[in-house]
Amino acid sequence: MTTLGLIGSGRIGSTLAKLAIAAGIDVVLSNSRGPETLAALVAELGDKARAATPEEAAAADIVVATVPFRVYQQLPADQLVGKVVIDTGNYSSARDGHIADLDAGGTTSSELLQRHLPRSRVVKAFNNIYFQHLAVLARPAGAADRTALPIAGDDTEAKTAAAQLISALGYDTFDIGDLSQSWRIQPDTPAYGAPYAAGKPFWENEAAPAGVEAVRKAVEAAER
Repeated sequence: MTTLGLIGSGRIGSTLAKLAIAAGIDVVLSNSRGPETLAALVAELGDKARAATPEEAAAADIVVATVPFRVYQQLPADQLVGKVVIDTGNYSSARDGHIADLDAGGTTSSELLQRHLPRSRVVKAFNNIYFQHLAVLARPAGAADRTALPIAGDDTEAKTAAAQLISALGYDTFDIGDLSQSWRIQPDTPAYGAPYAAGKPFWENEAAPAGVEAVRKAVEAAER
């Protein structure tokens, strides 16, 4: 892979951009406000980063969609045909408005995104880790304290591609199944935030490595 496209360049997006550049990957950043609003971030990131429109970012080898769930239908479906799209988003009724199917547990936010992108291959990842912890827990492959991130997806090859990217960024992966299982890593589950923190609440505590077995236990502890 030579290029990572980011549709959304907030906390998670900018953190992933920094990890990618550290791994030698070129990044194309975009947001809803225009490339000019990303000038300071691009200047900070250096020559391996450039700002673009979401449609241009969609041309990258792998694309990360990291936008508030309420605007997921604004993602450029035509430009994302055939792409592996990594979904970092989480549904929040307080922020996004109530969606009956999600409130009832009849589907997941990533399944709705996959319906919006029927010719793309959606993989859920990066949604269950606090951005400040994501920034500092990356380790080389084989490190004793390497952290694992859960992934979910309906397409096996897409999950393999996502896992290869995540490995390059400094993390192992734990496959939790298809997109219907992604509720196991949503907010208010044991796997959300807590495995990667030294205490609770996770956003107020320092980062702590969590290997595959720790993540597996947290995922399996999820209840509806």
